[in-house]
Amino acid sequence: MNNFMLHTPTRILFGAGQIAHLASEIPSGSKVLITFGGGSVKKNGVMDLVYTALKGVDISEFGGIEPNPTYETLMKAVALVKAEKIDFLLAVGGGSVLDGTKFIAAAVFCNDDPWNILQTHGTTIKRALPMGSVLTLPATGSESNNGAVITRHATRDKQAFHSPHCQPVFAILDPVYTYTLPARQTANGVVDAFVHTIEQYLTYPVDAKVQDRFAEGLLQTLIEEGPKALKEPENYAVRANVMWSATLALNGLIGAGVPQDWATHMLGHELTAMHGLDHARTLAIVLPSLMNNKREQKHEKLLQYAFRVWNIASGDEDARITQAIAATRRFFEDMGVPTRMRDYQLDGSSIPALLAKLEEKGLTHLGEHQDITLEVSRKIYEDAR
Repeated sequence: MNNFMLHTPTRILFGAGQIAHLASEIPSGSKVLITFGGGSVKKNGVMDLVYTALKGVDISEFGGIEPNPTYETLMKAVALVKAEKIDFLLAVGGGSVLDGTKFIAAAVFCNDDPWNILQTHGTTIKRALPMGSVLTLPATGSESNNGAVITRHATRDKQAFHSPHCQPVFAILDPVYTYTLPARQTANGVVDAFVHTIEQYLTYPVDAKVQDRFAEGLLQTLIEEGPKALKEPENYAVRANVMWSATLALNGLIGAGVPQDWATHMLGHELTAMHGLDHARTLAIVLPSLMNNKREQKHEKLLQYAFRVWNIASGDEDARITQAIAATRRFFEDMGVPTRMRDYQLDGSSIPALLAKLEEKGLTHLGEHQDITLEVSRKIYEDAR
């Protein structure tokens, strides 16, 4: 196991009715800006519950944060924060709202071009407004980590940043709020959490038995409960397990002390930025192809994954790996998430442009071994057609 430092300071309030504690989590006298997305939180009653819990608090709103939050929209929120002298941000929604709110929190104090936050991956952030969240879509784990991904529509760029200054102070996770999610968002959330786990697990062994077992447990839980969430959307136990799995998949726990990959995300981000595909769907396109192309480098962990997660024990080693990759693809497909570019009316003609974007950003040596070159990325994209 590699050395690591782990600090996960977000206070989690998990379970039905935890919204009752919301006011006590926000400093008294705060001027609060509630950020949200397309308005579903108003239609399903969650926003009403927030206002009831924050009765007497000075509140403003900013809505319209997109599923892939854009720099252009978020800069409007930054202007509002400055004009209204907001001192606390409350994200009500899913990972995109949370990601956007993290950017807003940091950009308010940016003295130069705020896009520099993305270009420097957050290393220049020295200060940010405090923020909390009421989560309605389990997927990204953004409610309890300090990372975010932002898209600049004008240039078709999608980039990530991390900063301890952008760690949410608290997160309210009530599984009941996920009952009304459309099937597409439920499926996307399960796939997103699954791939987050894979990125930190499917690399090479470092004798990190605890992290491996945690990761395998999350993967098995998502495999078991994901399809149930589609069939039984108001099953509290199912929704609770999916929600907690998504949080644990990316709060730092399973990634501590182990090598990590993240190439699937980097290649997927370019598909989203160029073609507007849902984030999780780009991951479903890329991951099976990447697993196949890197089967030699990931050989030991792929065999472990095949046996421990999918109970694949028969056949020679190569056959078991092939079966595990096929099982992964089948799981995504069974969740209603197609895994080929052609399923999204893409013929692969944009691959040169995708590779050009990777090169422009310096993403030419990806993966746990830094051996996913542009040529390897090309093969992964081509095999995913």
